[in-house]
Amino acid sequence: MESVSKIRLWVLVEGRSIRSVARATGLSRNTIKKYLKDESPPSYQRRVPPVRHKLCNGFDLRLQDLFDQDQKRPRRERRTAVRLYEQLVSEGYTGSYSPVQRFVRDLKRAGAGSGEAFIPLHFAAGDALQFDWSEERVVLGGVEQKVKVAHFRLCHSRKPFVAAYPGESQEMVLDAFVRALSFYSGVPRRVIIDNPKTMVTYVSRSKDRVFHPRFLALMNHYVMEPVACTPASGWEKGQVENQVQFLRGRLFVPMPAFDDLDALNNWLRLRCEELANRLHPEQSDRTIAQLFEDERADLRPLGRAFDGYVEKTVRVRSTCLVQYASNRYSVPSRFAGQHVSLRAYAGRIVLVSGQDVIAEHKRRFTRNVSYFEPWHYVPLLDRKPGALRNGAPFVDWQLPDAMHRIREHYMVGKGGDREFVDLLLLAQDHGIEVVETACELAVEQSTLRLPAIINLINQLVEPVITPLSDAYTYPQLTLRPEADCKRYETLCAAGAVAA
Repeated sequence: MESVSKIRLWVLVEGRSIRSVARATGLSRNTIKKYLKDESPPSYQRRVPPVRHKLCNGFDLRLQDLFDQDQKRPRRERRTAVRLYEQLVSEGYTGSYSPVQRFVRDLKRAGAGSGEAFIPLHFAAGDALQFDWSEERVVLGGVEQKVKVAHFRLCHSRKPFVAAYPGESQEMVLDAFVRALSFYSGVPRRVIIDNPKTMVTYVSRSKDRVFHPRFLALMNHYVMEPVACTPASGWEKGQVENQVQFLRGRLFVPMPAFDDLDALNNWLRLRCEELANRLHPEQSDRTIAQLFEDERADLRPLGRAFDGYVEKTVRVRSTCLVQYASNRYSVPSRFAGQHVSLRAYAGRIVLVSGQDVIAEHKRRFTRNVSYFEPWHYVPLLDRKPGALRNGAPFVDWQLPDAMHRIREHYMVGKGGDREFVDLLLLAQDHGIEVVETACELAVEQSTLRLPAIINLINQLVEPVITPLSDAYTYPQLTLRPEADCKRYETLCAAGAVAA
């Protein structure tokens, strides 16, 4: 543009000839004449479209077919362009990823409407953490099922963390935050969330929030500020919204298969560490993990972990059971008919009376099933020994091998129920370890009768008297005692006088 202006100045203003200008600039006279006729800057017009690598050998039709198949699936199960490229490679495609990416992009644009504009957000180190839920499908123990996945993302370093749960209940939310902050080894200043009932109990017309008391206790414990998004405004936490889609393609397509939820969560934790080795989207010369190491200095110390349970008061039934979420859990029989506190964690159920923990069970997510601890019912057997044979808590009771063998021996004979109940009561008095050891000795000595086992238990629990050494010296008398029969006569006389 500057050259055009200079040429026009020389010819049109200073009156120089086209020939002299051509010699000075090295341009042809035709080019100079064109500049004199048209004052617009020179432009390049492409006559032939650029040549790009294309999908060939029918892979374009195959990719179209795969894309159409995905459009019929739920959004969470659709494959990304990377996954589609990997599928084509497995089928013999030898080209690069770029044509596949362009092809998929064009297909998506063809089906998309007009875009919406947003304002980019900036977050300082240690400032904010974003949280959201997603629903995924996994295979646990050979059974396909739905799980809820808690997504966290540090806004500055973009480091992700995910954990899977059976649901989105209050205790799951609390446990997810405890796990996430432990994973990051620090606490940011704010957490940006949606408005679920487990966190926000009320949203007023003026957008004021009333947070759930238990969630607020979590925030107060870690001294974090909860920031709830405007309803239906997911762009306010766009990072974690995008993470849901990205990690769905990386972690849950195809469906992962594990033995249980703990194994799945261990794998997810490792995968989050691996994904942090990707380049940061804004600072392309550094990885997410490297930025996280810098951000860690701006996170507050973690401190003591929050005790993330939901508590309610329940009444113990006459069957020594309490109910929670469609299942029943046993407590010691002495609490039948009383009210106790039930603390529900994400993975366990704890029963408390006063300040004492009276029972603890693994959390179950079945329906209408009773879970027994047989030792809770042993005191009742003292009055009802016959229940040992058909009582529901004692079906498939996994006793130590020696005790199981003795039980089978007793149950064959008459009155064996009573004898084995007495042995169980001894276990409550002295501890299962002592009784198990005594039973093992009884099996070794082939003395399975109850009195013999009781004798062995007494030998184990009685204190051991250490024998005195041979060098021990007993106290010596300083005066040798002498026999005096008159002392007896004196005593007899004194007794007669008193009578």
